[in-house]
Amino acid sequence: MGEEQGVAQMTRIGWWLAGGCVMSVCLLIPIMMATAGSKSDPKPASSAAELSTIRGLVKATAQATLASQVQGRISQLPFKEGQRFQKGALLVSLDCSKYEAELASVQAEYRGKKKTYENNLRLAKYHAVGELELAVSHTDAEKAFASVKVAQVTVNGCTVRAPFPGRVVKMIVNEHENVFPNDQLISLLDDSLLEIELILPSKSLAWLKVGTPFEYAVDETGLQYPAVVQDIGANVDPASQTVKVKGLFRTQPENVLAGMSGTASFAELPR
Repeated sequence: MGEEQGVAQMTRIGWWLAGGCVMSVCLLIPIMMATAGSKSDPKPASSAAELSTIRGLVKATAQATLASQVQGRISQLPFKEGQRFQKGALLVSLDCSKYEAELASVQAEYRGKKKTYENNLRLAKYHAVGELELAVSHTDAEKAFASVKVAQVTVNGCTVRAPFPGRVVKMIVNEHENVFPNDQLISLLDDSLLEIELILPSKSLAWLKVGTPFEYAVDETGLQYPAVVQDIGANVDPASQTVKVKGLFRTQPENVLAGMSGTASFAELPR
């Protein structure tokens, strides 16, 4: 009889413990579901903190480093670093006396070959010259003309002209120095239209579009300038999950130079 009462008591204790476990599990399930839901919920497109600390760089729309096409001694460098120039302006001039003499020589040879061919052409009307001689004189004239064009290209290489309007960034050579083909001479940029290069989180693409306004604070001037998104990169960097964006100042500032850095801020965040 005592054993039966003990078994019954143990059974009641077991059921009580089981019921307590079930209740605990029932209480934990909503908490776990809420926690899981908070982890799986997508993050907002872009946080205010992210969009107020976007670093950027002011860049020129066009820049180039020009090189020599021929060998020669530099005779003129009309512009100095920082000075402005117009498109087509003479930037570098080389002593071209040797190449000009070679051009004059091949031009004279071409004139002689051309006269010979023209004379043979007249004689051919009276059958006073053979067809072979006429063809050879024609070929000689064409070869001489090709030599003239080659010499003219060489002479043209003695002068380096501006491909666009802008400013001189750096003079790589000095007057009276001897240069060779492909030697760098001068570095240029076109600052008539400055652009702002930004790197934004790729999730910004959910709301970012061409024409989106933003403010750009330049470190060097301490001033803010209104700007607008001009272009959005064609791809997202898979490693950093960022996208390259280019912006333009609404009004080109006079005191901002290419190479200055700053911070972009987007005033309106997506809801």
